[in-house]
Amino acid sequence: MLGLDWQAALTAGVLAGLLATVVLTRAPLDLVFVAALSVLVVTGVVDAGQAFSGLSNPGFLTVAFLYVVVAGVRDTGGIQWIVHNLLGEPRSAGQARARVILPVGAFSAFLNNTPVVAMMIPAVSEWARRFSLRESKLFIPLSYAAILGGTCTLLGTSTNLLVNGLLIEQGGAGLGVFSITPVGLVVLGVGLVFLMLLSDRLLPDRDAAARELENPREYTVEMLVADGPLVGRTIEAAGLRRLPNCFLIELDRGDLVLPAVAPHERLQAGDRLVFAGPVSAVLDLRRIRGLVPATDQVFKLGGGARRQLVEAVVSDQCPVVGRTIREGGFRSRYGAAVIAVARGNRRMPGKVGDIRLQPGDVLMLEAGYDFIRSHRHRRDFLLTRHIQNSEPPRHERAGTAALIMAGMVAAAATGLMPMAHAALAAAVAMVATRCVTGTAARSSMDFNVLIVIAAAIGLSHAMHESGLAALVADALFGLAAGGPDWAYFAIAYLLAAVLSAVMTNNAAAVLIFPIAFAAAGEAGIDPIPVAVAVMFGASASFATPMAYQTNLMVMGAGGYVFSDYLRIGLPMTLVTGVSAVAAIAFFFGG
Repeated sequence: MLGLDWQAALTAGVLAGLLATVVLTRAPLDLVFVAALSVLVVTGVVDAGQAFSGLSNPGFLTVAFLYVVVAGVRDTGGIQWIVHNLLGEPRSAGQARARVILPVGAFSAFLNNTPVVAMMIPAVSEWARRFSLRESKLFIPLSYAAILGGTCTLLGTSTNLLVNGLLIEQGGAGLGVFSITPVGLVVLGVGLVFLMLLSDRLLPDRDAAARELENPREYTVEMLVADGPLVGRTIEAAGLRRLPNCFLIELDRGDLVLPAVAPHERLQAGDRLVFAGPVSAVLDLRRIRGLVPATDQVFKLGGGARRQLVEAVVSDQCPVVGRTIREGGFRSRYGAAVIAVARGNRRMPGKVGDIRLQPGDVLMLEAGYDFIRSHRHRRDFLLTRHIQNSEPPRHERAGTAALIMAGMVAAAATGLMPMAHAALAAAVAMVATRCVTGTAARSSMDFNVLIVIAAAIGLSHAMHESGLAALVADALFGLAAGGPDWAYFAIAYLLAAVLSAVMTNNAAAVLIFPIAFAAAGEAGIDPIPVAVAVMFGASASFATPMAYQTNLMVMGAGGYVFSDYLRIGLPMTLVTGVSAVAAIAFFFGG
């Protein structure tokens, strides 16, 4: 017993130190979690097998595989479709928040919420840049809406299914798919109202790190309207009017030049559009289905799947200096096509091919993967640099990517295979069908997030093995002895919510359920509402980033720190907890 007490005390101390470190410092989250877990392994509180079992946990594997699946959808133009057709054009910050959380909450009621969030992260990020919205005001609400939606049906989260399975093992009849829907709708409604009214005040007003580091250099880039989905649409309807940091300078149509293009101007096949914007704007334009680089040289390069964008600074010894790009025969000389040109802080007029090059001009080139190696030591260019994630989009494989994504969701939703297996099959299919390259698949994974998820699972084992979680649970249920039924519901919810903040929600549910079930039996109350309270408490994963995997997934995208989750998550947990307990008492009796 003394050993158990010592192990529980050490585990409590390590967890307290972990929380203090992440709240009071800016130490990397993954390093802090690994350090905490290492202490518990070295001291023997948890063995190495349990500590690192998170690396084979289905939740960990699901998130890892989903990064590859989403990369396939992104690289085939699917993210653009979500931005244009689902999110649309918001008229205010409040409307923008509603356009994110309402569909996500609805989708997550019937689909596993992790792939829903994974799909929405790059779409919301691009959408926020396009309409100058703060990502920090959108991504935590995105994660919370997915969590709330998951509480509406038994299929919404794996936690619901897990607790229902435990209930059946105890001899109960179990719950139907929609048995918890009345409670879930109350909690969803209260949670969404909270997010709409208070999240703007409680969330930080900051940009994600990626936007803060964006290169401000402005390029002139020329795009051609191909015979496809953009023909016949207006500039505004095609989504070309509100591109982030990108300005449409002119439209060339045969002998007609429109220097001030009206939003209602309809596009025709063969229109040449001249834009000005930073590197990110050029990448955005290349991802729009129906737009292609206007230079004919790109089509002569061949090998579309093995091309990338490169920035090159023209030196005074470059033989093309003083000549236009077209006159200099750039493609035949260097095996690369000039996509865009930047010259200091000046906005370059006219077509890209007619620009007369000067020393110091920065060229954006579409070239093969050996361009930098071949020209690194030549004097024609002062500097060459690869632009990350710049491979040409594979629009011709968009249908394949959509089918793979739909198949994954259908297989998981119908129970044909577990979510981790479905995500693995989809990730392999994305690479096998060339919707995403192997290099892009590897670079798409956020290993910081994956390390934290795996380490958090190890810490949850330590809480269980040390007896810390059981000691806390027994003490709190003792307070409800002789009290009303709703007190048991409240304590079951509170325990599951607190433990899910520092361990995985599934682990919290598994740990609390038998204790709550036994306490209900001793008090002579129906165990079903207590089990429902455990479900909702374990799903109340709002207060910390490690409480649920979607919280971690949005952390980098929104530029959040640990305290941001506490500021909005604690009141969110309180509000949804009160509404959940009241709804359980109303709909299930007591």
